[in-house]
Amino acid sequence: MNVTEEIKRRRTFAIIAHPDAGKTTLTEKLLLFGGAIQSAGAVKSNKIKKSTTSDFMEIEKQRGISVSTSVMAFDYKNYKVNILDTPGHEDFAEDTYRTLSAVDSVIMVIDCVKGVEPQTRKLLEVCRMRQTPVIVFINKMDREGQNPFDLLDEIEKELKIKVRPLTWPIGIGKSFKGVYNLQLKSLNLFMGDSKTTVEELYEIGDISSQEVEKNIGENFAEQLRADVDLIDGVYDNLNRQSYLEGKISPVFFGSAVNNFGIKELLDCFVEIAPPPIERDTDKGIIKPEDTKFSGFVFKIHANLDPKHRDRIAFLRICSGIFERNKYYHHVRDNKQLRFSNPTAFMAQQKSVIDEAFPGDVIGLYDAGNFKIGDTLTEGASFQFKGIPSFSPELFRYVTNLDPMKTKQLQKGLEQLTDEGVAQLFTKKIDGRKVIGTVGALQFEVIQHRLKAEYNASASFDSINLYKALWISCNDRNKLNAFMLDRSNHIAFDKEERPVFLAESAWLLQMAQEKFPDIQFHVKSEF
Repeated sequence: MNVTEEIKRRRTFAIIAHPDAGKTTLTEKLLLFGGAIQSAGAVKSNKIKKSTTSDFMEIEKQRGISVSTSVMAFDYKNYKVNILDTPGHEDFAEDTYRTLSAVDSVIMVIDCVKGVEPQTRKLLEVCRMRQTPVIVFINKMDREGQNPFDLLDEIEKELKIKVRPLTWPIGIGKSFKGVYNLQLKSLNLFMGDSKTTVEELYEIGDISSQEVEKNIGENFAEQLRADVDLIDGVYDNLNRQSYLEGKISPVFFGSAVNNFGIKELLDCFVEIAPPPIERDTDKGIIKPEDTKFSGFVFKIHANLDPKHRDRIAFLRICSGIFERNKYYHHVRDNKQLRFSNPTAFMAQQKSVIDEAFPGDVIGLYDAGNFKIGDTLTEGASFQFKGIPSFSPELFRYVTNLDPMKTKQLQKGLEQLTDEGVAQLFTKKIDGRKVIGTVGALQFEVIQHRLKAEYNASASFDSINLYKALWISCNDRNKLNAFMLDRSNHIAFDKEERPVFLAESAWLLQMAQEKFPDIQFHVKSEF
């Protein structure tokens, strides 16, 4: 198979959702349908196994949450599907945001009982920012949830995105009979009390056919026909181009825990989802078909085994072919690096690979060379754009509890913030270090790891901060005047970019009004 065909058959996407919407369950069932695992649950059991390799991951076990993105791949109908299962917990949202920079499309899971939730809104904002195509899977239809039309209205209103149902539920909760496929005009029915098996598809062709009554009963048949008429009248037909531009989202209904509605989702996904897309760099657009290799690091999986001190950098391949043992150019460091054991993630197993293609995500063992956002090329010097750091929401001063371990603390803070666990700011006026995170749990993670991996003790002391915002201005003199006027509130990030530390929304508003030429940015890339 040539490179063009390899690119066309790849589908790289993330599964995103509010916690407990059924994201990891859906991931397992997609792997099950793809033949990558023999029984559902293997992904979770693998996560548990992995978590025991490190003390720090005790937090994951205690809280019962996922703290990092998992990468899995499988073949389905001659497509190579790469799934990135993201953490749903908001304390680890930044990992999810960066993961979205490495995918070409997204499947968003929504709980039919709870509907649109806060984390769902935040995640969709990031997708909209990138115009990422989104498919919606409404999960848990075997529970007593909301009316499907009300759910669609809520999605359109809350997430400000047009939808088009491609399957439609027949009943809900205890009366859930199955789904009607609006494209194939077929019924897919639940069987038995346990609702864990699926009847064969009924090709009915015409919804007015008496076959519908035979299978689901007169009342349900009548309701289904009325619903389908309403859908055709209210919702636009699915235009693939509009979906690819992020303007409309196909919607599927089902129950991930019961394997129900997953096949329809997967069949449609591989057909309409985009293959690897072009990427923007500071020197222009890079296309997947370009012959020279390039890729970027969007995640660093930390040293989970203190004995080995190894880290894995997750690299998304954007163009060309990656080859094992070949020298590549690390743009930021201007170094040549060679990788003898690049890793592919096939479901629950890692395996060393000889080559990989655009759309693939590979793991590179890293001795500290990489930072998030780094670009690797076959010689060219350019930097991929679009891997943001978001404004943290929680802040603490870092206080060194052991002056004899100052170097270890500094190294630990530098390396952990390289991995995107948190952001590090240095105040201009007194040089104090401020850690910013998107969730309180991150402080526990950092404190534990500083002690366990760097033998450094630190306390995190409260600081009254509302937001940290990157600042810029077209006029350098005006920027300097602002930084002088607000010197108590100015800090620098690790790349020496100026940041405004606002103590309250009111003080931020005052600064914006007094200095209208200053731009305040909630993410570092602007």
